Amino acid sequence: MPRFAALPRLALLILALFLALGQPVLAQPEQEAPNLTAWNKLADQAEQILESGSANDVRLQTIRDEVVKWRERLKAGQSVNATRIATLKDQIAALGPAPAEGQTEPEEIAARRKELGEQLATLQAPGLQAVEAYGRADGIVAQIDQTLRARQTFALIRKTPSPLNPAHWGPAVAEAGHVASRIYAEARGRWDSTAVSSDRAERLVVAVVLLVALLLLSRGRRWVDSLPSRLSARASERSRAALVFGVSLGQIAIPMFGLILFASALVLSGLFDEWGLPLVMSLVGAGVSFFAGLWLARRLFPAPDTAVEPPLPMSEERRAKARFRATLLAAALALHQLFSRSILPLSGFHSQNDSDTVPQRLSEASAGVWHFLLVLFGAFCLLRLCNMLRGLRQPEPADTPDYRIRVVNFLAMMGRLVAVAAPALVAVGYVTAGNALLWSSVMTLALVGLLIILQDFIADLYALAKGGDRSARDALMPVLIGFALILLSLPVFALIWGARASDLAEAWTRAQQGFSLGGVRLSPMALLTFLIVFAIGYFLTNFVQGAFRSSILPKTKLDAGGQNAVTSMIGYVGVALAAVFAVTSAGIDLTSLAFVAGALSVGIGFGMQQVVSNFVSGIILLVERPIAVGDWIEVGGQQGIVKKMAVRATQIQTFDRTQVIVPNSNLITQPVTNWTRGSLAGRIIVPITVGVTADSRQVAALLREIAEDQPTVLVNPPPAVLLRSITPTGQNFELRAVLSDINGGASIVSEINHQILERFAAAGIVLPGSVRGAQDVYLHQAEGEAPAALSLAGPQDQQDRS
Repeated sequence: MPRFAALPRLALLILALFLALGQPVLAQPEQEAPNLTAWNKLADQAEQILESGSANDVRLQTIRDEVVKWRERLKAGQSVNATRIATLKDQIAALGPAPAEGQTEPEEIAARRKELGEQLATLQAPGLQAVEAYGRADGIVAQIDQTLRARQTFALIRKTPSPLNPAHWGPAVAEAGHVASRIYAEARGRWDSTAVSSDRAERLVVAVVLLVALLLLSRGRRWVDSLPSRLSARASERSRAALVFGVSLGQIAIPMFGLILFASALVLSGLFDEWGLPLVMSLVGAGVSFFAGLWLARRLFPAPDTAVEPPLPMSEERRAKARFRATLLAAALALHQLFSRSILPLSGFHSQNDSDTVPQRLSEASAGVWHFLLVLFGAFCLLRLCNMLRGLRQPEPADTPDYRIRVVNFLAMMGRLVAVAAPALVAVGYVTAGNALLWSSVMTLALVGLLIILQDFIADLYALAKGGDRSARDALMPVLIGFALILLSLPVFALIWGARASDLAEAWTRAQQGFSLGGVRLSPMALLTFLIVFAIGYFLTNFVQGAFRSSILPKTKLDAGGQNAVTSMIGYVGVALAAVFAVTSAGIDLTSLAFVAGALSVGIGFGMQQVVSNFVSGIILLVERPIAVGDWIEVGGQQGIVKKMAVRATQIQTFDRTQVIVPNSNLITQPVTNWTRGSLAGRIIVPITVGVTADSRQVAALLREIAEDQPTVLVNPPPAVLLRSITPTGQNFELRAVLSDINGGASIVSEINHQILERFAAAGIVLPGSVRGAQDVYLHQAEGEAPAALSLAGPQDQQDRS
């Protein structure tokens, strides 16, 4: 079997990795002590700047970045001399415990303890200084973040003149015209100067780049738009969806490349400087918003000829309207990106970098008027789109996940509220807050749409990997990957709603430090290490179980039940060892949970005593094995065949094909009759009554012959016929026979009764119900017997014979 030849090497590799991860402490190089003098100088300057409050946001962010770098160095400096410190602690521990108060120790040991203590204090000093400096750096970072957040909050709630005041409309138009004239004059003047000073080669390069950009923006986009439809017609059913998705990304890449070339050509031309250059540089960001939004609109609401499966249940007419309105919304967002980064900067919206680097071209009142128009246009587009989305219903049959419909309906409802609230905020003068609310909502809606598209793409890839089976799209793995995508997108949602990248980095730093839970400090890396090591241990356990089940145990003398018991015990031990290794690898100290565990044990003793009892009973059954799968047992008035033995309960199938779940504690504490354990042989007893005038010897001989004629009746011991009693109504006999397989006892008893009726009639013994001698023969249950005509005895009763 060549394909299994690499399995031993793979197992050894995984085992080596498992043992490596199981080491709680990895070898770390010695850290150098940080330069605390340089740090204290920087810290003093940062604290003075924060106290003065004169630094702008850019300056504060620069200081913060420097302090964060120093904080990382100081954190690493806390482990300076760690190896030597650990060695000295071991040496001090080897001297034994320090003497208690009032006690003494030999002078040599006392001197040695003092010497080692002084060395330990000297080595620990740099680390302690780094700990103190780290706390100071952490405080400076927190103070800078608090200042930046306070400024951002003030910018959001800052009120400017209302754009509804007609007195501001004329100045707004005049100032906008002034900006446009300055840009034109700047471009015209620089065109005249570059026409004289620049050479033809440079102008030719600019013209070629500009021409290529225009071709990509016009014809390139059309070619890319038609490419998915043409490829889908040639692709197979298995790869069509994934191929169309990959090609559709060109609808963003090709126009964006053309737009970058266009902006580069304008920059290389030298036509724009102070007034026009910010507008040119903003083209790329606006282009990303527009072309990405256009791509999302076509993927979420595809046209019939695009070979794209609609991710949302909508009719074609409603889908076309939604596609058009989403495109208008993308255009509104692009216009906002273009002007807010060049002419109408917003202080406090997303990042202060834009407001600090872009000069204010218009007055606050005039800028508010133009912002109001942009917000009004965007809110109108958002309202129209949300009106189209809020009526989604789950189709029949349901192919679209129900949670997706509910999320879209919720976002549509919230979008309608935002479309009303944002223009109202801008109208009363809260321009920054209104813009933040509207455009953050638009980008949130776009990100949710992107997640929906990516989830469908992942499902298509999984179905392609499974051989093109469309039912595989609803498997567990695509759902888990989609859930992971949602978790990974949470930082993006935070950035959309005003969080800074430094805020996310700080949150991640805090998370790496961990959090305390019941005295145990947990961190993301510790949890990740725990999961990885436990997963490896679980995989190795399953591998060993499979090897024992398929290769080792079948070659032993153990029966099927014993083999199942061994594999189950291997599984329990393996999972326990994997958990211990995982806890050790993650560096989780569980000693502080001893008190909590003691308190929980009391609750377990009272609230879960039945569960624990069944679990312990299951372990006892697997070890002692009084019953096994396939045994015929009787417990608690239930009889049946053991089908499955688990840790908590055992499953029995009765003779009427019903499944009975018996708790394992019942199999330990109650009497259990195992009819087939060790041997399938068992005894049947058939009681018979004949009249008092019948020949008892003839009846006994006939019954013995009838029993010996049955194929499963054992010859040794032979069948026995007993005359148990004589009453005025007749002679009471019992036919006792041992069967090789007691599972067929009921059918044997039935056949014996048939033979009794036939042979007694042939021998002249009148059967019950006939006219003559109706009282001569009786077939009934003997007194004290069970209601059934069949009485069974286990192998232990086989020696009781007459």
